[in-house]
Amino acid sequence: MRFKLPRILFCLWVMVSVLTVQGAQLPDAWFGMAGDGNAIAAPLLAAANSKFTVPPLPYAYDALSPYIDAQTMTIHHDKHHGAYVTNLNKAIGQYPNLAGRPIEDLLANLENLPEEIRSSVRNNGGGHANHSLFWSSMAPQAGGQPQGELAQAIDSSFGSFDQFKLNFNKAGMARFGSGWVWLILDQKGNLAITSTTNQDSPILEGQIPLLGNDVWEHAYYLTYQNRRGDYLNAWWNLVNWAEINQRYLAASQS
Repeated sequence: MRFKLPRILFCLWVMVSVLTVQGAQLPDAWFGMAGDGNAIAAPLLAAANSKFTVPPLPYAYDALSPYIDAQTMTIHHDKHHGAYVTNLNKAIGQYPNLAGRPIEDLLANLENLPEEIRSSVRNNGGGHANHSLFWSSMAPQAGGQPQGELAQAIDSSFGSFDQFKLNFNKAGMARFGSGWVWLILDQKGNLAITSTTNQDSPILEGQIPLLGNDVWEHAYYLTYQNRRGDYLNAWWNLVNWAEINQRYLAASQS
């Protein structure tokens, strides 16, 4: 299927859902008009002073135990994600005209940014977008299987849910070094599994991320050491399929 709305709007909707789940208060009017007359969402991950902020976890640090321990969550969220946001703000702060632009917009238009900050926005902006999606993709006492249209789409695309998980885990294991494994909607509106290096976001390729797992060692090493496969298998117990289904429906019905 083809999307009737600009793909950037769906990416922005995803971040609305992230902040809504986390209890954030959104502005009363969050749509503006770009210079070319297209409606774009106003900054959803920026604070009132136009700086990006780390969204609070929608659960306690220890809520995902025993699959992800509290110390890992604390370091991962507060230190790693926090560092990406700090460095992103430093880069954007050099160009006041970029203040307030959503991270999805910056990533989707990376080549139009000043050359001096492209690498920083790619790495730190990608880390911010990826982790913001990651936190709300998990929940305590979650797991199970997707339902409804998403379940049907997974069966149609991969043969079965079990085969989808096998393919997803395989892609996660195949990612050499650090990176992410994703369930995305490609530019034709089809489900696909992909993997990105470091903090690259699927948004860079015009894709819509629906579900992503962080396979950097800092995401799992305290519990699983070098056993990435064990981490990938255990992580399915945390996937918040209700949230992922909402993301998919918003894309497929637009």
